[in-house]
Amino acid sequence: MTIQVPDALEKEHDETIRLIAAKLYEAGKLTLRQAAEMCGMKKWDFAEILIKYDVHYLDQSASEDLETFRHAHAG
Repeated sequence: MTIQVPDALEKEHDETIRLIAAKLYEAGKLTLRQAAEMCGMKKWDFAEILIKYDVHYLDQSASEDLETFRHAHAG
């Protein structure tokens, strides 16, 4: 995939791609793996990028599993 960024952002090309990937992940358009690949990173390295942009990195299935675990161990 090739993304053209405006000349004004060319100096921050990698950062721009990371921001776009993080927001596409947040919107559910990309999986964590896909977003990481878009940035040329490993999933767990990309998770740090998500933290930087205040994007929660647990996907829906992980969030549901965590909620099930909480209910099973509550009280």
